[in-house]
Amino acid sequence: MAESEKRQVARAVGIVGAATLLSRVLGFVRDAVIAAFFGASMAADAFFVAFRIPNLMRRLLAEGSLSMAFVPVFNAIMEKEGRAEAYKFARSAFRILALILLFITVMGVLAAPFLVQVIAPGFADTPEKMGLTVLLTRITFPYVFFICLVALTMGMLNSLGHFAVPALSPVVLNVAMIASVWILASRLDPAVTALAIGVLGGGVLQLAMQLPVLWRRGFRFRAPAPWMHPGVRRVGKLMLPTVFGAAVYQVSIVIGTLLASFLESGSVSYLYYADRLVQFPLAIFGISAATAVLPTLSRQAASGRMEDLEDTFGEALRWMLFINLPAMVGLVVLAHPLVALLFQRGAFDAASVAGTATALVYYSVGLWAFACVRIVISVFYAMQDTRTPVIMGALSLGAAVLFSLLLMHPMSYGGLALATSLGSMVNFGLLSWVLSRKVPGLFSLKTLASAGLSLLNSGIMGVMVYLADRVVAANMGEGSAAMGVRVLVGMAVGMGIYTALSVMMKSPELAMALRWIRRRKK
Repeated sequence: MAESEKRQVARAVGIVGAATLLSRVLGFVRDAVIAAFFGASMAADAFFVAFRIPNLMRRLLAEGSLSMAFVPVFNAIMEKEGRAEAYKFARSAFRILALILLFITVMGVLAAPFLVQVIAPGFADTPEKMGLTVLLTRITFPYVFFICLVALTMGMLNSLGHFAVPALSPVVLNVAMIASVWILASRLDPAVTALAIGVLGGGVLQLAMQLPVLWRRGFRFRAPAPWMHPGVRRVGKLMLPTVFGAAVYQVSIVIGTLLASFLESGSVSYLYYADRLVQFPLAIFGISAATAVLPTLSRQAASGRMEDLEDTFGEALRWMLFINLPAMVGLVVLAHPLVALLFQRGAFDAASVAGTATALVYYSVGLWAFACVRIVISVFYAMQDTRTPVIMGALSLGAAVLFSLLLMHPMSYGGLALATSLGSMVNFGLLSWVLSRKVPGLFSLKTLASAGLSLLNSGIMGVMVYLADRVVAANMGEGSAAMGVRVLVGMAVGMGIYTALSVMMKSPELAMALRWIRRRKK
C-alpha cells in the first residue's frame, strides 16, 4: 500500500474515531440521564424494546449492509466512469430507497403490536407493559426512514473523502434525546414518551446535517438521473444478503432481548446498559476503522491491487487487536466500579449496578471478536463477495441461539450476554478460515505474532489493574467518589502498564500510533 494511502486511512480512522468518541461520551450522558429518570423499571424496559427495532435497522444499515453494499459500487463507478456518473447512480439509489423506506415505515407503525410480540413475547403477560411498548414503537419507528437515508449519504461522503460530518451525526441523536427528557418528560404522561420523541427528532436532524456537505461537493438531488441505474441493481444484489451477513451480533442482541423478556424484570435493561458500554470501544476502534478502511479496500479491489489490499487489511486487523484486547480486559476487571460510576443515581440502584456489571463482563469477553469481524467482512464486501458472509453468519447465528438456550437458565441474563460473545467468536473464526483460503497472504505471521503479543501484554496488564483496584477498594469504600477513583486508577495503571510493555516488546502498532499522533500535532 502506498504511503499516501496509509496516511489517508490513518487520517480517516483518526477523524472517525475522534467524532465517535464525542458521540459515545454524549451517549453515556444520555444513558445516565435515562438511568436517573427511569432506572431498570417497566418504562425503561418498554423503551429499550421499542428502540431496539429502529436501532437494529440503524446498525444493520447505517453501520452495516447499506454502507457495505453501496460504497464498493459507488467507488467502482467513480474509478471507471467518473464522478458525474457516480452521482447519477447515487440520485437513483436515493429516490428508490426513499420510496421503499416510506412503505416500510407505514407498515412498521401499523404492525407495531406484532413486532413487539416478536421481539419481547414475555411482555404479553403484563398488558400495561405491552401497551406502553407498542405506543413507543409507533413513535420511534419512523426514525428508520431518516436513518437509512443518512446511511446512504454517509456512504457517499466517506467515498468522497469526507468523514467528519457523517461520524458526528450520532451526536445529534444523543443531544436530541437528552434534551427531550429534560424538556418534555415532566410534561408528558407517560414520561418515557419524551425519549421516543427525541429519537424521531434526532433522525430528522441527522439527515439535515448531511445535505449541505453533499451540496458543497457538487451533488444535486434534482439533477437528471435514470430511474433505475444499473448500479442500483448491483447494490440490491449485494445488499439483500449483507443485511444478514453483517448482522450476527445485532441479531444475537435481539434474540437476547427476546429471551430476556421471559426472565426477571430488569433483565432487558441490564443487557441494554451493558451493551452500551461495550459499544464504546467497539464504535471508536472497530466500526470507525471499518468505516474508514472500506473505501480504500474497495478501490484496491476494483483496480486489482491485491498486495495493497493484503497490506491494508493486515494493518487494520493488527490495530484492532492492539486496541480491543486491553479494552476487553479492562472492562472485565473494572465492570462493577465503571457501571456504578456511570449509572448509579436516582432510580438506578445497587441491584441494577450488579445486574448490569454481570452482563458487561460476559459481553466484554467477545469485544475483540465483535471488532475484528467488521474488518474481515469489509474485505469480502470490498471484493463484492456477499455469499460467504451470509453462510458463515447463518452458522454463527445458529451457534449463538444454541448457546443462549443452553446458558439462559443456569446463568440468566449473563448467559445471554455470553452467548452473544461466543456467537461472534464463531463468526470471526469461520470468516477468517474462508478468507485465508481465498487470499492466502492476508493472515501473515506478522499479524499472528502481533495478536499473540497484544494478548500477552493485555493479560499482564489485567493482573496489575486487578491488584491496584483491590487496594483502592479496600481503602475507599463504596461511594461514588470511591468508584471514580477506582476507575481512574485502574485506567491509569492499565494504560501505563500496557504502554510500557508495548515499548519493551517493540510493538509496531504502538510505533504506528505514535507516528500518527506526531503527524496530527504538526
